[in-house]
Amino acid sequence: MQELINRAKELLADGTVARVLGWKAGDLPYNPEPAYFEKEEDFADFVYNGFCGANLSKYMIEASKLEGKTLVCLKPCDTYSFQELMKEHRVDRDKAYIIGVGCKGKLDIEKIRAMGIKGIKSISGAEIEDEAETLTIDTIYGEKSCAYKDAMLERCHVCKGKDHMIFDEIIGESKDTKDADRFAEVEKIEAMSPEDKFAFFQKELSKCIRCNACRNVCPACSCRKCVFDSNKFDSSQKANVDSFEEKMFHIIRAFHVAGRCTDCGECSRVCPQGIRLHLFNRKFIKDINELYGEYQAGADLEPRTPLTNYDVEDAEPGIVAERG
Repeated sequence: MQELINRAKELLADGTVARVLGWKAGDLPYNPEPAYFEKEEDFADFVYNGFCGANLSKYMIEASKLEGKTLVCLKPCDTYSFQELMKEHRVDRDKAYIIGVGCKGKLDIEKIRAMGIKGIKSISGAEIEDEAETLTIDTIYGEKSCAYKDAMLERCHVCKGKDHMIFDEIIGESKDTKDADRFAEVEKIEAMSPEDKFAFFQKELSKCIRCNACRNVCPACSCRKCVFDSNKFDSSQKANVDSFEEKMFHIIRAFHVAGRCTDCGECSRVCPQGIRLHLFNRKFIKDINELYGEYQAGADLEPRTPLTNYDVEDAEPGIVAERG
């Protein structure tokens, strides 16, 4: 982490960048938050560890409107989102200095808590440069430990790879963490009866408190004004009605980002109710792969997304295509 801090300070001091977008320490050892650093003394709060899961690419939409370049720290998976935003002309590449930061998988505090580990005071082993495969957790009840991989976010188990898609320089090494099938959960739901599917999603979405955290964090939800924030057509009132039908907001949003979602998993990570929102997006990704050929949003700047690129061999609307 010190190498990253030193380089950021150097680029800030020589005027290459006007600000640095990274993570600062939170009030607890496992909740760092996105932050701007504009002066050398600001870096006293700079952190980069296993709990820095936030995808900073979306913050670059507003940062692109500021004077001067913004140094942004992007993990390998974040760079897919940045490239997708570039394709949509939502971020300005010339206003960004990208440092690709190493990643060995990001941690989920809820997984640690689910192991019965409570009263956490500090956690060691989460440092990026630390090769430890075990987390040592100091709690008010004594010292506990768990395997690093057992505490990783779900998205890290289906990681797209350790390579950065776009960068100006790279600091730190990344690790392959994929050890699960990306679509296994989706296939389990697909195998359910229609009644069981409806019950499953009704149960999941009944937890929604309409905090909009999923929408606000999603790089693919980049509209300056969301229809659900408008009083026109009573959309905001409908969105807050406490019934399952009105919670179709999440399915509507999944349709909105179809073909553009990079599967960064931020929607599920920030949900305070623990709703597995990534399942909606991943279902669409699976269908797109089967109907139009394999496609990874954000992997390349050139091709148009399958849903905006017509081909005479495409599946016809309203027709269930044969899938291989």
